[in-house]
Order: sequence, then structure tokens, then C-alpha cells
Amino acid sequence: DQLQERVEVDNQNLRAAEAKYRATRATLESARAPFFPTVSLSAARTRGSATSTSTATAGGTTNYSLAASLNWELDLWGRIRRGVEGARADLAASAADLAAARLSTQALLAQTYVQLRAAEVQADLLRRAADAYGRFLELTRHRLSAGVASPLDVAQAETQLATAETQAIDADSQRAQLEHALAVLVGAAPASFTLAPAPRLPEVPATPALLPSTLLENRPDIAAGERRMAAANARIGVAEAAYFPVLDLTGSYGYRNNALANLISAPNRFWSLGPTLAMTLFDGGARAAEGQLTQTNDSEAVTIYRQTVLTAFQEVEDNLAAARLLERESQAQARALASARRAREIAENQYKAGTSSSLNVVTAQTAELSAEVNATNLQARRLLAAVQLLKNAGGRWSPPA
Repeated sequence: DQLQERVEVDNQNLRAAEAKYRATRATLESARAPFFPTVSLSAARTRGSATSTSTATAGGTTNYSLAASLNWELDLWGRIRRGVEGARADLAASAADLAAARLSTQALLAQTYVQLRAAEVQADLLRRAADAYGRFLELTRHRLSAGVASPLDVAQAETQLATAETQAIDADSQRAQLEHALAVLVGAAPASFTLAPAPRLPEVPATPALLPSTLLENRPDIAAGERRMAAANARIGVAEAAYFPVLDLTGSYGYRNNALANLISAPNRFWSLGPTLAMTLFDGGARAAEGQLTQTNDSEAVTIYRQTVLTAFQEVEDNLAAARLLERESQAQARALASARRAREIAENQYKAGTSSSLNVVTAQTAELSAEVNATNLQARRLLAAVQLLKNAGGRWSPPA
């Protein structure tokens, strides 16, 4: 839980997703700007020759001007409105992308944590097995000294002990690498991050046998796909509005004179106000091509959305089946482990009584260790499957209130 709190604040990938969301929000504000008039202020000093002979001046004339201008597009055909609609849908899709990144990072953290705890359990199991193998090696050496065991028995026991020690070191190596991965996920340098060992794996949560399909509505990737579909549809309206004339209301007010002194005075004042209607008559097919492009993008967005929904159904079904079947497999493995433990005990007792060879003991010990390793792996797989099911269900197993 503490790591999950840290990952939401310090994970660098989440920060990048948040920055992308803020950029999309700025794009929406930019799309809204044309709803309001644009007002600008200008000041100029120009020098040039007069074209009229009655005002000809040797060396040219100098003019000064100070003016304010206004331009406001009247959105008669909805071009601006559809643009804002598309930008708003893009913002919602970006918010869903951020939620998807957060959910994915949380799931990755949980999975990495489970794998780290599994590596710890494996390393502890192998070290305990190595201790037992060491005691068996000492027993075999004593029996060799007493003349009731052969050097082959000792060599087999030594091989078994060294193999267990090697596997324990390998599990420690895996644990170290997973700890470094956790450090990066929470935005810390691996050298400054440590996680105290745990004695056992977490308990496997009770996973439901059936989930309502409405949970998929909470999946961020589905929400993002639906909003991108809406954005693509809105841009069709923007492309269609290009066929209609643009009506602008323009105006200007200012002062102009050939001398800077008394520039701002009534005789030097000028103003203008009026509508402007502009329409493109020929563009070489640019508008038609833009319309086809927006239609194609809309079709692509619809197809991607449908595929996202189908994939979501598959992922949930896969993990529901995995959770159910892994539980059954774990029960079968528990029975196998109990049988392997009994077989090892019988083989050791027979060896001590001199009625069985050391090979039988080594074989039984190896089988027991393999069964314990498989049991641990199965528990870790069940935990990973539960995490993945929760992620694929949108982060919850019950519909929100």
C-alpha cells in the first residue's frame, strides 16, 4: 500500500502522462479562443514617397500611426463549435489515457512486488533445503567412515547440496533485480531503495467466478477509444463547415499623421467597422480531400474502439479462466507436495536403517524440493492472475455506486 501511494506521486511515466494531459487541456483552451473577438494594438512609423504630384515632397514623407483593431468570426456554420467539441473529446481521451497509465503502473507495481516476494520465498526454501542436504551429506560421510556407504553416495550428496546453493544464489539475484525495478517504479534510485524481506507470499484474494460486463465501461482504454471516436466525428463537422463562407466582423480605430506632435487629436483620427464575407471558390480539391480524410479517421476510430472492446472481453475471460484453473492446479500441487514429503521421510528412514540406497534419498529429496518450488510458483501465478484480472476489469470487481 505504501508503494502504491508513492508510485502515484513519483513515477516518471505517470508524470509524463500528466504533462501530456495538461498539453491537451491547453489545446482545448486554444480551440475555445475563437469564440471571442481578437483585439490588437499597433504603433508604426513609416517613411516613403507620395504618389500624388500635389503632395510630392523632396526626400519623401514620414507617417506616424497608433491604432487598435478588432476581428471576430461569427460561427454561423458551427466550425468553431465542432472544433471545440473535438478538442473537448480529445481532453477526455487524454484523461482516460492518464487513468490507464496509472492503472497499468499500479498493476505493474503489484506484479513486481509479488514476483519479488516469490523470489524471497524461493531463496528461503532453497536455503532450508541446502541445510537439510548438508545434514544428509554429513550423515553420508559418517556412514562412509563406518564402511556402510560408498564414495558415490558422498559425491551424490555433495552435488545435491551445491545445486541447491546455486539455485538459492540465483533466487537472490532475481530478488535484487526486482527490488531495483520497484525502485524505478516509485521514482527512486535503486541504490537508495530497500525493501524489508517478508516471511511468506501474500494471501491470494478471493476472485469472483463471474463479473458483470458493465465493469468494462470503467476501463480507461475503452473510455479513451470512445472519446477519440467522438473527436473524429466532430472533425467531420469542421471539414464540412469549410464549404461555407466565413463571416467576420472587423473594426479599427486610431490616429495617423505625418508628425508625431499632436498625433492623438481629433483631426488625425480614423475608424472603420463592418462585416467581411469570404468564401473559397476553388482550392484544387483540398476541402474534398480533407473531408475524405476526416471520414476515414472516423471509420478508423470506430474500428479501433470496437477492437478495444472485444480485446477487453477476451482479457477478462482469460483471467477468469486462469484464476479458476490455477486454484484447481494449486490444490493438486498441494497433494503432490504432501506425497513427496512422505516419500522423502520414508526414504531417509530406510537409508538410516540400511535398507535403501542414498540414491533413493537424493531422488526423494529432489522431488520434494521440486514440488515445493512448484507450489510457490503456483501461488505467485495465482496472485499475478488476480492482479491482472483486477486491472482488466478496470480496477474494481463490483460496479461503482
